[in-house]
Formats: sequence, structure tokens, C-alpha cells
Amino acid sequence: SVSHSQITRLYSRFTSLDKGENGTLSREDFQRIPELAINPLGDRIINAFFSEGEDQVNFRGFMRTLAHFRPIEDNEKSKDQNGPEPLNSRSNKLHFAFRLYDLDKDDKISRDELLQVLRMMVGVNISDEQLGSIADRTIQEADQDGDCAISFAEFVKVLEKVDVEQKMSIRFLH
Repeated sequence: SVSHSQITRLYSRFTSLDKGENGTLSREDFQRIPELAINPLGDRIINAFFSEGEDQVNFRGFMRTLAHFRPIEDNEKSKDQNGPEPLNSRSNKLHFAFRLYDLDKDDKISRDELLQVLRMMVGVNISDEQLGSIADRTIQEADQDGDCAISFAEFVKVLEKVDVEQKMSIRFLH
């Protein structure tokens, strides 16, 4: 769970972002965070804070989404095996990342979705042809059932060797 001092720190972060001082944050409030403004996936990360059809997020929603990014403490690993999985567990972090790619929410990352993300990441200084071949190679390496898309299980397998912990703790909270 989040310690009292972390909650206090997050709350002061929340209120400093809340320019309208109405206890909720809008997308514009998030866009003022420099780290998100320069992150190529910033808009998608911001979207993750908002429920379907909502354009404001309150402190509780803010906390819930941020929980995915907290590094897992060693003392959390040995917790009750039957309890609910913490939001920042490896598999929840991976689900969160997967959803940043899977725009149409069909539980697959298509070549087109992969291309969109690659284009955001690398910007314009690489040709469509090059991007296409990166996307094709990525799918080729990940795709095990031959449907030319990446399922969540395939996504997890590709990232088995990746330290998701390091890549998915957002620094702007500290």
C-alpha cells in the first residue's frame, strides 16, 4: 500500500496540477507536466487516467492509475498470495503497457497499431518503409499463433527478458 507520506506528496502534486482548483484534473492539466509533454506516448498515458467518456479525474482516480507505475518493494513480493494482485504487479504493469498500444481494445496489437506507436516514438525522421519493416519484424518475432498480430500472451513473452520495473516507474512523482 502507499505510505502516508507518499499520499501527502501525491496530493500536493495533484493540487499543484489542479489549475482550476476544483478537485479534479483535466487533460490540459496533465499536458502541463513536462515529462508527459515530451513523452511521445504522453497523450496515451494521459488518456489512461480518464474513464471512458470522462474528461475529469479526481484524486482517487489519479492515485489508482499512478499505482501501476510504483516500483514493487521487496516486502510486497512476499505478501499474501491469495489477496488481490497489487496494481503495480508485473502483470498489471504489462497490461497497462499493452493497452497503450491496443487502441481498438480487441486484445491484439495489429501491425497498424504498432506502426502508430512506432511513429510516435521515432518521430518523422525515419521513412514509412523502414518503420514498416520494423513493425513486420517485431510481429514476426512475437507472433506465435500466426494471426499477424500480437496478443497479450505474446506481448508478455517478448517482454520476458525486459526489466519492466525499470522502464515503467514514472519519475515525475518524486
